[in-house]
Amino acid sequence: MKIAILGATSQIARDLIVSFSSAGGDRLHLFARRTDEVAGWLAANKMAGRYPVDGFAEFDKHDFDAVINFVGAGDPAQIAKMGADILDVTLRFDEMVLRYLKAHPSCRYLFMSSGAAYGSNFSEPAQRDTPAIIKINDLGAHEWYGVAKLHAECRHRAHPELHIIDIRVFNYFSRTQDISARYLITDMLRAIRDGAALKTSSDHIVRDYLHPSDFFCLVTALLSATAANAAVDCYSKAPIDKPGLLQAMQNEFGLRYEVTESQVAINATGGKPNYYSLNKRAAEFGYQPQLTSIEGVLKEAAAMLQAPLSVAGKL
Repeated sequence: MKIAILGATSQIARDLIVSFSSAGGDRLHLFARRTDEVAGWLAANKMAGRYPVDGFAEFDKHDFDAVINFVGAGDPAQIAKMGADILDVTLRFDEMVLRYLKAHPSCRYLFMSSGAAYGSNFSEPAQRDTPAIIKINDLGAHEWYGVAKLHAECRHRAHPELHIIDIRVFNYFSRTQDISARYLITDMLRAIRDGAALKTSSDHIVRDYLHPSDFFCLVTALLSATAANAAVDCYSKAPIDKPGLLQAMQNEFGLRYEVTESQVAINATGGKPNYYSLNKRAAEFGYQPQLTSIEGVLKEAAAMLQAPLSVAGKL
C-alpha cells in the first residue's frame, strides 16, 4: 500500500513511520512544511533515503492508496500558542485532502481527530452515544481545538461516499515525547530526572494512554478493513487513574510527589476529569489493544529515563 503521511514533523506521525519501517511492506511518502527537518530526522534514525520527503505543494501530483493527516498541534502549550489559527490550519489541509479524494475516490483517508471533539465536558468518559457539547454562546479559547476537529468530522460525514475514518486521539505517550511538554506524565518525568518533588493537584482524574504499538495496530486494522466513512475513539486495554499512575511511577522510578489543593497547569482544551472513551467501535474494524495504559507508560518512561523496570513492570 502506498501511503501519504501529512504532517511528518509531528511526534505521533514519526512514531508511526518508525512502526511502518519496522514492519516493512508499505511505501510511505512524507509531506511537511519543514522538509529538511524530516530528512534530518530520517537520517538520525537510520532511515536516510528510505522514504521520499516533499512539501505539500507536491501532494496532489501522486497516486496514493491512503492518506494519513497529522497536520495540527499536539501538546497543550503549542495548542494554546496557536490560538484561533488552529481552525484555519485544520480546515486548509483537510480541504486539500478532500479535493484529492474527490479526484481519487478509491483512496482511504485517516484523519487525526481528538477526544476534544466531544467538547470540554468529561465528567464521565465518552460512550458511543455521547453527544458533542459546545457552549455556542460562550465559546472559550480552550474549545477552539475541539471545534476545529468537530468541524472536520462534520465535513467528513457529509461525504458518505468517501472512505474517511476519523481517529479521535485522547492520550498518547511514547519515549519520543518532548519532556518539556506540559502534560501530567512529562511533569512526573522531569521531577524524576531532576531529583525534585512533583507538586500536583488533588484533582482525581482518569486517563487512557495509548502506546505506539497499539496505535500502529489501530491504523493497520483500519487500513485493512472494509472501507468505511466513520469515526473511532482510541483506547488501550485499560485506563489508569491519577493515584495509580503516581504510585506506579514512585514504585518504578522513585518519583517523589506532594499533593496540593490547587496547582497552575496548562489546559489548552479544558479541564477533563475523565478524559477517555468507552466507545469501542474500533473493535468492529479488527482493533484489539495489547497494552494497558500503565504498561505502556512504564515501558516508554523506562526508555526515556534509561532506567530498568522492576519484574512487575517488565513487559
